Amino acid sequence: MSSALASQTNDSSFSEIWEELKWRGLISLSTDEEELRKAFNSGVLTYYCGFDPTAPSLHLGNLVQLLVMRRLQLAGHKPLLLIGGATGLIGDPKPTAERTLNTKETVAAWVKRLGEQGQRFLSFEGSNSAELTNNLDWTEPMSSIDFLRDIGKHFRVGKMLSKDAVSARLNSDAGISFTEFSYQILQGMDFLELYRRHNCTLQIGGSDQWGNLTSGTDLIHKVEGKSAHILATPLITDSEGKKFGKSEGNAIWLDSELTSTYAFYQFWLNVEDSNAINLLKVFTFLSKAEIEDLESQLATEPHLRAAQKRLALEVTTLVHSAEAAHAAIAASQALFGQGELDTLDRQTLASALQELPNVKAALGTNITELLVETGLVASLSAARRAIAEGGVYVNNNKVTDEAGTLDQAILGEFAVLRRGKKTLAAVFIA
Repeated sequence: MSSALASQTNDSSFSEIWEELKWRGLISLSTDEEELRKAFNSGVLTYYCGFDPTAPSLHLGNLVQLLVMRRLQLAGHKPLLLIGGATGLIGDPKPTAERTLNTKETVAAWVKRLGEQGQRFLSFEGSNSAELTNNLDWTEPMSSIDFLRDIGKHFRVGKMLSKDAVSARLNSDAGISFTEFSYQILQGMDFLELYRRHNCTLQIGGSDQWGNLTSGTDLIHKVEGKSAHILATPLITDSEGKKFGKSEGNAIWLDSELTSTYAFYQFWLNVEDSNAINLLKVFTFLSKAEIEDLESQLATEPHLRAAQKRLALEVTTLVHSAEAAHAAIAASQALFGQGELDTLDRQTLASALQELPNVKAALGTNITELLVETGLVASLSAARRAIAEGGVYVNNNKVTDEAGTLDQAILGEFAVLRRGKKTLAAVFIA
């Protein structure tokens, strides 16, 4: 568990957690609300969420589930973190096309990485300590005959065909293979196994997974004659209404090697005013009073972007660390002339500059040429005009000579070009 989470407490008791989840907008769909509320109030409830290793890192969409898991654990309930070593070999059906299957070796490596990422958000100590599970443990020993006889016989093809993901694929040119069609059976078996092994009675997931989620409750009811619960969270979307995820090509990864800490911080810093408060509710552990105060500041002084700044600080701290968050803040300030570039550590600066339009060039290159090559201006004449107007900076120093050349590099490796207050580009010294 991260140090940021280790120091947190939660005011939500068994009886209050449902109302907190509702206030934070974290309940999109669920099974019977009254029964689920009773279950939360009846003592320690064991719940799980599954994450498939179809990529080497978890992403922003997964973070929603991880933080819901954490909220429930802080309220006294027991989490099971499931990494899909079996289901990851297949992948749930995408709406448009068949997935490319990864090798068993690749999936096994990703299982390890995702497990390590997920564990940072939960506590593995105390009376309601989290447990890490892998569905390959019960799937691999099972023969195909046993799978069909013991599990498959409880699923009706007509109902399976009605699931949204399956229906979308059936109506597409790609169709759907038996492999992906079977995914919902495997996920249903996961819930049944966790029910039997751990008395797990709640599964959480994204609302786009509702069809797969219900396969588990249906199976438990048919096999064990018992009821189980589902809680589905809303999808987090961008300004165009697309969900964030690898299938959409706009994933915000939790691994800093895939999304740099600087880019991660900037993502949250740049969210629209209309979405900032909702994201604070979903992705931070700030209290209702703190969020309402930020909402008031956003309404009266939107130009200060207090809500976005707090959001970026909180989530970057949660995912990476307080040190990494403050390094990203320092880099952001220095790039825009509010700090010293040469005081930044090399890794933070390099990551930040990679996010900008950039070129490779040698010391001695004419600055006007660099302005054109990086796209800060359209032509050499426009570059000379921008310099003459006093709007060009190199490493936060104003350029006054239209014939000037790049003669100084930060750490001997980098240079930052700026036009006006906000338009940036980078030069990597060749």
